[in-house]
Amino acid sequence: MLIIKKIGAAFLLLLPLLALAQPTPRQLYPGLFEAVQLGQVYPDGKTFVDMLPTVAPSVVLAAYQKEKGRPGFDLKAFTKRYFYLPATDTALYRSNIQGGIRAHLDTLWTVLRRPAQTQVPPYSSLLPLPHPYVVPGGRFREVYYWDSYFTMLGLREAGRQDLVRDMVDNFAYLIDKLGFIPNGNRTYYLTRSQPPFFAQMVGLLAEGPDSVAVLGRYRPALAREYAYWMAGAEALKPGQADRRVVCLPGGELLNRYWDDSDQPREESYRADVEAGRRTKQPLPQFYRNVRAAAASGWDFSTRWFGPDGQLGSIRTTELVPVDLNCLLLTMERGLARAHRAAGQLPQAREYEQKVQARAAAIRRYCWDAAAGWFVDYDLTQRRFATARTLAGTFPLTYGVATPEQARAIAQGLESAFLSPGGLLTTTKVSSQQWDAPNAWAPLQYVAIEGLRRYQQPVLANIIARRWMDLNVRVFTQTGKLLEKYNVTDLTRPAGGGEYKLQDGFGWTNGVLLKLLNEQKNQ
Repeated sequence: MLIIKKIGAAFLLLLPLLALAQPTPRQLYPGLFEAVQLGQVYPDGKTFVDMLPTVAPSVVLAAYQKEKGRPGFDLKAFTKRYFYLPATDTALYRSNIQGGIRAHLDTLWTVLRRPAQTQVPPYSSLLPLPHPYVVPGGRFREVYYWDSYFTMLGLREAGRQDLVRDMVDNFAYLIDKLGFIPNGNRTYYLTRSQPPFFAQMVGLLAEGPDSVAVLGRYRPALAREYAYWMAGAEALKPGQADRRVVCLPGGELLNRYWDDSDQPREESYRADVEAGRRTKQPLPQFYRNVRAAAASGWDFSTRWFGPDGQLGSIRTTELVPVDLNCLLLTMERGLARAHRAAGQLPQAREYEQKVQARAAAIRRYCWDAAAGWFVDYDLTQRRFATARTLAGTFPLTYGVATPEQARAIAQGLESAFLSPGGLLTTTKVSSQQWDAPNAWAPLQYVAIEGLRRYQQPVLANIIARRWMDLNVRVFTQTGKLLEKYNVTDLTRPAGGGEYKLQDGFGWTNGVLLKLLNEQKNQ
């Protein structure tokens, strides 16, 4: 049985907040926050947590206590009086379809760009960042961790390397201030990270003649982020886990997704509370699993659910994700490269050994030979998880798979995942947005890159062409690029999720421009 080590969770939860001295919306408006979110005053739970007060929170709360018991009290009118609605630039932007997809992409970089903010308005949930950055768009008004890597791919293609460096510097700043990169630059995201792509971001800057200087500049931030993910590893014994790190039966160390809070997510408070009424898990355990799924970026997918395929059985923290561990391996590889560039050979060799050990552990615990697929590892059951997902392509992208395993993955992609518009996220059809029939730009790109790395160019090009055609087709019809797409029925939009389909959209733009340019150069 998996043993979860006891830690000072409350203290850990306070650490990032103390670092920036900014309370979350729920902490600022106790009682009012719950009333607004549970009463669904705004259809999207993220709206209220992004709003700014017109006066100090103490004044807002005093007025609320005074007025809430009066006959005919209107909570929405109250919030309208005491708060400003958040702005959404992409809702106001209108594209020029006749100008073509490339002109649209070029314009969106400006629409989605946000200026540096060394200070934010009082009582804002936004965290300041010292350099400009690009947001995904729509309801996503802040920078997001793993989104940003795929956005950067497009920025680089567009010749905006200065903005790529600005965003990498912002993430290094967050690591310096917090010890990690949060889900996004909001106070309510400070208890979790996201898929760790910082090493790949640094790699985008380290491809030129100044690579040694670049690696030296960001090595301290890389090391500190790695320490965040591996915190507690040294004390673990087989079968134990501590936050983000787990010790496998053979003593190997791998990682899982984790959130330091066991409360409902503030930005999805009503959805979490309602879902909590239907789970059989203790509520703290359930909320932690929900939050850990949010940390994975796959919120939500039957990948994380129990045999019933329902959110109430979510068990994210009991699984060792194959994609996450490929990203940690890439972090170790980046640290090895940085130390070697600095002439620090013993440290470089230490990280190179870590890379080899992690690669072997991924192949041991995540390669299901019977299924011919890389899957997550079930910690509690000590066996392969059953869900086949596009996470299984990460070992190809990052060089973990053997040639034989890569060929099996390619066959599986073609037979079970390939659809008219690209690759399905999972083979399971559900109401969750990270399941079939939906598809997402970052996973298309990862799969394409993995296939190319293992000499499968024909399938890679088929996927790329179908994805690009779908993106351009929807743009031609609507003037929009979307966060996700239905790749099975090209006449229908993607669905599922806790909010309506968003347009913008940072990582879609980045991956599309990257693929368009690759096609042009072939």
